[in-house]
Amino acid sequence: MPAEDTVEPDTVQSDTVQWETHPVTPERFDDFADVINPNRRENHCWCLSHRCTAGEISELGQTRAEAMQALTRREPQGVVTYRDGVPVGWCSIGPRSHNTRLTRSKLIRPIDDLDVWSIICVVVRAGHRRQGVTAQMLTGALAYAAQQGAPAVEAYPVDPQGRMDLTMAFVGTRTMFERVGFEVVGTTEAVASKMPRLVMRRML
Repeated sequence: MPAEDTVEPDTVQSDTVQWETHPVTPERFDDFADVINPNRRENHCWCLSHRCTAGEISELGQTRAEAMQALTRREPQGVVTYRDGVPVGWCSIGPRSHNTRLTRSKLIRPIDDLDVWSIICVVVRAGHRRQGVTAQMLTGALAYAAQQGAPAVEAYPVDPQGRMDLTMAFVGTRTMFERVGFEVVGTTEAVASKMPRLVMRRML
């Protein structure tokens, strides 16, 4: 994986707001944490449960934060989006084959042999929701994946008819991904908030 300074960040000027999306390198780990775990609680999410087995987490570090830091030193585990310099969104994106839990999943199976990248999680920082962060974040994540040579990106959202349980909102919604060019290409046996999860794909 190239060093960050070889990757052009995705920067968008929107009216008076400047958006930037960068891969999370060790230098940006605190920005990632500010989005998903601002109080640094050990028993809170560190975006590992859908990525690594329990054994892998233990091998990586004594705490879950240390485990995620160790993974980040290997390669970016996703991107952070900034609004006027403030980290406001996290998108976990990377090669599907690099995520043990997803690779082994019997509920979210690959639909073909394409070496896709997968979006496991999307989070908008508290206080910044409903302000256009998600579209900017997904657009930046797609640009990053394209720069790294990904042939396509997949996501596994639900299609709620109304509002969904916020604890499961990290999977995203069909509408959210359709807005940035994803199409439904399959279904899964997985559920979130008692709703079936789809397979959506954007070719790059």
